[in-house]
Amino acid sequence: MKEMTPRQRQVLEFMRIFSERHGVPPTVREIGDRFGFTARAAFDHLKALERKGMLERRVTGKRASRTLVLPDHRSGRRSAREEIMVLGRIAAGTPILAVENREDSIRVPPEWLGGARGQEVFALRVRGESMMGAHIVEGDLVLVRKQETASPGDIVAALLDGEATVKRLAHEGDAVVLKPEHPTMPPIVVDPKRGDFRILGKVVGVFRNL
Repeated sequence: MKEMTPRQRQVLEFMRIFSERHGVPPTVREIGDRFGFTARAAFDHLKALERKGMLERRVTGKRASRTLVLPDHRSGRRSAREEIMVLGRIAAGTPILAVENREDSIRVPPEWLGGARGQEVFALRVRGESMMGAHIVEGDLVLVRKQETASPGDIVAALLDGEATVKRLAHEGDAVVLKPEHPTMPPIVVDPKRGDFRILGKVVGVFRNL
């Protein structure tokens, strides 16, 4: 194994601390912001760390994310994987996990699902920056446990006007409030009785693309 440079050691330690704190590795942009260099330079550091065996690439479906993460050396064998459907556009009235909603699939270690193991879980690809304050950014896949209700403060996937959206759930009187984690974006206030709204599930994990 090749020796790391001092900067590569710093990047690796930042990734370790960030992953432990947030449950997902930092994006290339977050690494660049931390050390004051470009996203291209951050990507080059990650590639170098991968070549030196300090990061490993978890390969998923042909169109889904491939993620560089810190290796888990606690076991010498590969763990079993669970297949999770990646859903695209979700139409109102169509079952969530219907074939027509399927975009791709990913295979993840069961331990990534935590308390959702053995339950119905699907993935949605994040578009936009509305949840950046929760470290959920463009291109991420959120792992969603299928359920029709959630508690205030949960991050949920909801169907609204025929589109799936990821927001933090809150309530104001009888109204449901879908709150973005972005300083310039307003919350979405929804009458829970409207026919084109429903909660699809609770976000239980994030699969990050680097």
